[in-house]
Amino acid sequence: MATSLSAVIIALNEETNIGRCIDSLSGIADEIIVLDSLSTDKTAEICQNKEGVVFVQRAWEGYSNSKNYANNLATKDYILSIDADEALSEELRQAIIEVKKNPSAIAYSFNRLTNYCGKWIHHCGWYPDTKTRLFKRGERKWTGEIHETLNFPTDQIKKIKGDLLHYSFPSIASHVRTLNSFTEVAAQELMSKNKKVSFVLHVLINPTSTFIKKYFVQKGFLDGYYGFVISSISSFANFIKYVKLIEFKRKNKNKLTS
Repeated sequence: MATSLSAVIIALNEETNIGRCIDSLSGIADEIIVLDSLSTDKTAEICQNKEGVVFVQRAWEGYSNSKNYANNLATKDYILSIDADEALSEELRQAIIEVKKNPSAIAYSFNRLTNYCGKWIHHCGWYPDTKTRLFKRGERKWTGEIHETLNFPTDQIKKIKGDLLHYSFPSIASHVRTLNSFTEVAAQELMSKNKKVSFVLHVLINPTSTFIKKYFVQKGFLDGYYGFVISSISSFANFIKYVKLIEFKRKNKNKLTS
């Protein structure tokens, strides 16, 4: 008997992506669970019109908490965790079918290929971007506020072929908007850990070294115009993260002395 599989998706205002994501799971998932964080667009309508989708709504409580809550709703042997803006490539679909026929590991990883403004990005440190997203139910919980992870020992993870297709940013404006929210959370997380910050190291040197690493070392220049854009925005994100951290520290200091 083949191993059963629950596909778990978290979503918030994903009307442009969620249909593609669900459709890519057809013939793969034995159940599809969508945890929606009270979307105000057509996400709910799209999901409810898809056959076999268990649609649940719950207020947003962060990436890890949301994914862990959704995992607890799953009932099958293995969980495939996939974001609303992702979809399975045909090669990855076939690889997961083979895993279901003969599972030989607790967890499985595969590459993620990102589409940025209509272009597939193969450099800038964005590929292969290996992710562990297929795992035995109940084995691990997600941790981390941003870039949440499942902490499996390396010897428990088996890599399979195929790409998880990530439709990340349809425009540069959407990238910048996400940058603002992500750097806010990242700076707050560093603040909670009492991270020491150096103006020269983190504000002046770090952003520059980030651009050099992504554009030259990781060959972002081979991705053309958008390789330059990604490298530049990544550099700016580091700058914003640390100046926000400095701002938080100054505000905290003023509170303590007032």
